[in-house]
Amino acid sequence: MKLEDFFNQGNIIDLSFFNFRNAITAAYYANQQLEILKVNENFCSFFPVLGNVTNAYFPDVLQQLGVPGKQIEDFEKGLAERGFVLIPQVHIRLNDSDRVFSLLSTKTTDESFSYLNGVQGQFVDRTEEWKLKREREELLEQKIQDREIIEAKSQQLENLAMRLAKYLSPQIYESIFSESQGATQTTARKNLTIFFSDIEQFTDLSDTLEPERLAAVINSYLSEMASIAIECGGTIDKFIGDAVMVFFGDPETEGEQEDALKCIEMAIRMKNRVAELQRHWKKLGVAKGIRVRMGITTGFCTVGNFGSEQRLDYTVLGSPVNLAARLQTLAPADSVLVDENTHNLINEYVACEPFDEIAPKGFARPVQIYQAHDFLSDGHREKRRRLSLVGERVEVNVFDSSDIRAAIAELRRIQDEFEQQIGEGD
Repeated sequence: MKLEDFFNQGNIIDLSFFNFRNAITAAYYANQQLEILKVNENFCSFFPVLGNVTNAYFPDVLQQLGVPGKQIEDFEKGLAERGFVLIPQVHIRLNDSDRVFSLLSTKTTDESFSYLNGVQGQFVDRTEEWKLKREREELLEQKIQDREIIEAKSQQLENLAMRLAKYLSPQIYESIFSESQGATQTTARKNLTIFFSDIEQFTDLSDTLEPERLAAVINSYLSEMASIAIECGGTIDKFIGDAVMVFFGDPETEGEQEDALKCIEMAIRMKNRVAELQRHWKKLGVAKGIRVRMGITTGFCTVGNFGSEQRLDYTVLGSPVNLAARLQTLAPADSVLVDENTHNLINEYVACEPFDEIAPKGFARPVQIYQAHDFLSDGHREKRRRLSLVGERVEVNVFDSSDIRAAIAELRRIQDEFEQQIGEGD
């Protein structure tokens, strides 16, 4: 006789199932044919819809619970091939609510009691864990969406700021976007150097050129003048047609003398740059070329935001502004006129000569004006960047200085083309 014949089968099965009887999981025991022999109380409470499942075929029970056919196939295949199976998520709808379980099952073997050779398994309720995980995933997904929205809005703001930067002087732009309180939100009385320039006989030029060519010429001219103004530290106030207004001493200043010298340097560099670009502009249809007049004054002005609630300009007001505009109209072509205050600040460093004495409206006494030529120091003049170079056989003229590295790359491409042509000729 076998050992199992001396014991009651039911008692042995109950004893082997003892550890699962009070488990918090829904446990079951089935024979090798997957017929359920035993379940614990939680199995009945978890799945009351099943009723009595004794001797029921376990895959049929899974089907009755609404487990997808694919998962039932995986269950049977796992037991047959590996002797155990773990299905992490089994979604079951009970009492109009969705529950999530993990199903763990494994084959059991016992040499002494053959009726203990079967399958033991349990459903572990993971519903709350799954809900928390789902909430975390939703929060993470929402966070990703929020980040994408923030990045999109940031890109929109960056694009807007870049477009806005083209309408503001760099110093004013920086003051606004750095939330600086001093430079752009109050008005102040400051000693500034004011610069005005315009193109001689621009009206005749605008009447003779086609709109497209006129736009190309004036945009080229203003771009080059603006680049020089920015490089010299000037604050570009505005463009009025062909006229340019720049001031030095706000929002940043290095002292009134240095501001005046920077303004003179800017004017001289502008004049030289205009001379370099004459050939380029003549190709665009400006037969007589472009000649520029410039006026510079120094004095106390009111600087700040002026305008209406709908639109503001950061600009300067005062008699030095009016006088600079007047000197610009009096200046001969391709020359720079300065007032007496500016002359007193620069005459140690800049070659000047008396030009005239005028009595502008609103001034108590006549104003002596001077024509400024260039800095006295050879070293100062030699430091200037030259964008037009003439050799014995080649002349190079960079007519767009906005990207010097691109211009250098273009020169290298031209060099390569010449070398290729020479190579083909050899």
